[in-house]
Formats: sequence, structure tokens, C-alpha cells
Amino acid sequence: MDLKKLQKLARAYALKNAIAYNGKAQTGSVISSLFHEGLKPEEVKKNIKEINKIISEVNSLSLEEQEEEFGTLKKGVSERKGREGLAELPDVKKGKVIMRFAPSPSGPFHVGHALTACLSFLYVEKYKGKFYVRIEDTNPENIYKPAYKMIEQESKWLFKNKAKIVIQSDRMKNYYKCAEKLIKKNAAYVCSCSSEKFKKFSDFKEDCPCRNNDLKENLYRWKKMLKDAEEGEFVLRFKSFNGMKDQNPAMRDFPLARINLTKHPRQGKKYHVWPLMNLSVTADDIEMKITHIIRGKDHLDNAKRQKMIYEALGEKKKIPWTGFLGRIKFTDLELSSTKIREAIEKGKFKGWDDEKLPTIASLKKRGYKPEAFYKFAERVGISENDKVMNKEEFYILLNSFNKIT
Repeated sequence: MDLKKLQKLARAYALKNAIAYNGKAQTGSVISSLFHEGLKPEEVKKNIKEINKIISEVNSLSLEEQEEEFGTLKKGVSERKGREGLAELPDVKKGKVIMRFAPSPSGPFHVGHALTACLSFLYVEKYKGKFYVRIEDTNPENIYKPAYKMIEQESKWLFKNKAKIVIQSDRMKNYYKCAEKLIKKNAAYVCSCSSEKFKKFSDFKEDCPCRNNDLKENLYRWKKMLKDAEEGEFVLRFKSFNGMKDQNPAMRDFPLARINLTKHPRQGKKYHVWPLMNLSVTADDIEMKITHIIRGKDHLDNAKRQKMIYEALGEKKKIPWTGFLGRIKFTDLELSSTKIREAIEKGKFKGWDDEKLPTIASLKKRGYKPEAFYKFAERVGISENDKVMNKEEFYILLNSFNKIT
């Protein structure tokens, strides 16, 4: 947005806001209005001083002077174009919307989680639907046990006690049932090739010999997997529609379940065959009747895999609509739960709620409200465009949204 247009619009909205609030305009409200006019989040930092200067000038006027000046600018404001609130979701049948957010218990929530999850939550609120927080803990090697409780507590705060908490490792029988169904439909097979050997088949676009297993052999191998097979001995694979000649290597007979003998922090040694994401996610989405999904665009291939599983299971009509989000790339904010945890253990931070961390525990302690994240998520919307932002820019925006909640 060019400077002259910004100055004109900022003054108009500052006047409008000031008149509505006894002569005192709020920065957050003005910025929110400017977003509707096309101001980009990354433009806020370089323009915030000018916006605040204009707001200060407007606030120095008497209410009568504000009303008089606004009269000359009112037409431009009232005719402004731009989306207010959330855009409509496609494929909403009879107002039914069921959505989910699926964090890994590698750590508690941080701002990246919040911005993605809140967008889904806002849509569920808009359509009076149902929202799941589904903790994906089927990888025993990547779990931070305290995260279970932290995610549950933070979900209650962030989603106003309206999210149903589900833990995947408590639902293992459902995944086994889904796997066996795929085997019986000739849509999956149990592969005994090593990962190195299978990669060579994939690279040369050749079928793995195990792909030709008959039903009896696959069921035998599957039962052996569940009973006493060694780690690495078998892998359950999806029989991709285009086979090993698919132009996208990620679609070539991708794995559905593996043997992992690592002790699970929650389930102990009860299970040793663990579903991989595409199997567990699809099984859950079908059972929970998920209608819409908002996820990062790094999951484009996973969405394609899951669509194939839906079709193989005869559930084509139930495939959810999916919207993809671009990444918000923070140049100077560390969002890796593993790295934050290591830093805490080394004493660099007091804990997950340390004021220097971009965690929900920290931001909640510092006085931020859930509504600030709602406003931020709403402003970003469903967009595949990546955004680059530094810490200062992020907190300028979040602070402005926190003031208008």
C-alpha cells in the first residue's frame, strides 16, 4: 500500500474509531480496518510509526472536530471494499461442519499451533459445528510425556472448553481394524523388503515382489506382524492406484504401519505395530465424520494419500474438503518444541512459560487473550501464500489484536 493511500485511510478509520469510543481511537482497531483495505502484515512494521502519529493527531482533536472532519472522509470509508470476518467454507452441507486440529505431543502449543488451530476453531464456531483436538502420539520416539497435560490445559483455554480431546494411542484397535480392511480389499500388502531394497524398486519404478502377495499371504504376514515379528521385518504398504510408476515418488506404495519396539510413554509395551500418519489420520477422520480440514501446504502429498485411502475403503463421498495454509516463516522466533525443550533443560529458559518464549503458556501468562489469536488467524485466512515475519512485527500485530478483544 502506498504512503498517501495509507495516510488517508488511516486518518479516516482513526476518526471513525475515535467517534465510536469517546474521542479515543485504538491502534488495533485502525490496523484491523487497514487490513481489510489491503495492508499486508509484513507492511505494518515500516508503517506503524506513521499510523500511530495519525492516531495521536486524531485523538488530540475534540469530539466535535473529529465528527466534522470525518464527515468529509466518511464516503471513502463507507464504500471501502474488503472481507469482514471469515470467508465462507465450500461444501457445507446443511450447516454441518466438523473439524480437527492434530498436534504431536512433542511439546506444548506455540504460536504456530495457535494460528492454524484457531482458524479451524473459528469456522466451527461460525457454523456451530464440532471441534476435535486429536493428539497424534503413534510415534513412540517423539513424545514428551508432560505435553499431554499441557496440550489439554491449553486447549481448554484457547478453545473455550469447546474442543473434544482425543488421544490416538488409545484408539489402536481402530487402526488395526482399518488396516485389515484395506488388506481384505486388496488395497494394502505386507512388505518384507528392507527400506533400502524398496527404495531401489521405487527409484526404478518397479513393483516390489510383495505387491503380488495373495490375500492369504498378506493376512498371515499381518497376523505375524501383530504377534511376534522383529523390528524392520515387515511394513504394511498401501497399494497405490498408479503403482510404482506414479510420477510422484511420494505416492508409490507408501507405508501405512511399521513395527517399533520403543516403549511408548503412555502405552508402555502394549503395542509394537504402530500406524503411520496416513493410516491413523484417515481412520480417525472417517470415524469422526470430519467434513473440513485446514492444514499446512506441506501436507499436500499427505492429503492425496489420504484421499486414495478413502477411495480404497469405499468412502469417496465422505472425503473432507481441505484448505491449505502457507507458512509464516519467523526469522528470529524458535518454534521447534524439541529445541525449546533442550534449551529449557540446559537452563537457558525458566520453563515453558518463560516470557522470552513464543509458547501459549508464556503468552497466556503475559496477559494475552484467546481472542487475540482469533483475530490474527482471521486476518491471515486460508491462504497458501508464505509470509515472512520477524518477532517485532509479530508482536506489533498480536498486541494490536489483544487491545481490541
